[in-house]
Amino acid sequence: MSDAEFLKMATNKDVDIDLDNIDELLAQLTAEEIDELNGDFDPDNSFLPPSERMKSQTLKDPTGPFSRKKLLAFLEKKAKEEKDWENVTQYVKKAPGESNDVSEKPWKPKEVKKTKEEEAIDTEWDDILTQATEDELVDLAAVLGFHGMLNQTQFYASERDEKLESGGFTGMAKSEVLKVIPFEPPNQTDVEDSIKRIKDNDSSLKHLNLNNIKNISHERLEAVCEGLKTNTNLEILEMASVAMTDRVAKKLAEGLQENKTLKTLNIESNFITGEPLVEILKAINVNKNVTEFRAANQKPEALGNKVETKIIKLVQENDKILTLGLAFEFPETRVRVTSKLQDNYDQMRKKRVGTKADA
Repeated sequence: MSDAEFLKMATNKDVDIDLDNIDELLAQLTAEEIDELNGDFDPDNSFLPPSERMKSQTLKDPTGPFSRKKLLAFLEKKAKEEKDWENVTQYVKKAPGESNDVSEKPWKPKEVKKTKEEEAIDTEWDDILTQATEDELVDLAAVLGFHGMLNQTQFYASERDEKLESGGFTGMAKSEVLKVIPFEPPNQTDVEDSIKRIKDNDSSLKHLNLNNIKNISHERLEAVCEGLKTNTNLEILEMASVAMTDRVAKKLAEGLQENKTLKTLNIESNFITGEPLVEILKAINVNKNVTEFRAANQKPEALGNKVETKIIKLVQENDKILTLGLAFEFPETRVRVTSKLQDNYDQMRKKRVGTKADA
């Protein structure tokens, strides 16, 4: 049916329809005729949303307020009060003495005949493989080239002809048995005694490890840094993960300016910002005795372009530093710092080789 024929039928008017003036024609229709015209929908028209593909049937006024909570409560109550349906079974006529209840007959799955390919063929090798040990199965798989059925430990153990200690022939779907590694014991270093030995310049104290010691006060950390000013024996100082702040880092920089024996410094995993790290590097450049400095994994992860530019300049001025443990954000900083450290390694190697050649 064309649009013109439909308009004629909807308006009951035998007039000529001009589709170009459809707005004028719709203006001539009454409200009832427009409702009747809107009542025709095409449910298969995919260009219309689903809610507009059929005439609304909800013109009836509501009989009362709708309450979802009351409806659910009513349905739950009705379900509890109603009697359960009886389990009616089909009556089957049987011989005298047999029960007529079908439910008493056990269910059996339908037997499916296996094809010739699915039927297992037993051979003498089945008994041999069943009685073989795990080590023998591993060796056999290695000889036949079934490396995918062995994990790495099993494969190399079969080549060395050693007894397997990783769980034997576990197959490709299983991994190597997990080796449980015990936790490292807590750091038992006596902080008070260490501070006293640093200040007394104990000649036996070459390496001080304060890593991961919890609840060290800032005053004690500052005392360690203060002791570096007069100490001439300490060579390795480790203070990683001790909650060091910028205040302690500045005290450390002051101690490094006067210390001439420290070679390795580790202050990783603390709460030091970029500017105090720059101050520490400036202090290291005073005597240039520190060859390894590690300060990665600080709480402020990004140092910023300004700080990294200063670090590049300080590293370029130091010909003794060999290891710098810092995470840089910009590729230029990483390239220039790595290049400088490599140059320092080359110069150290040339001096060492030249000394041996002269000797």
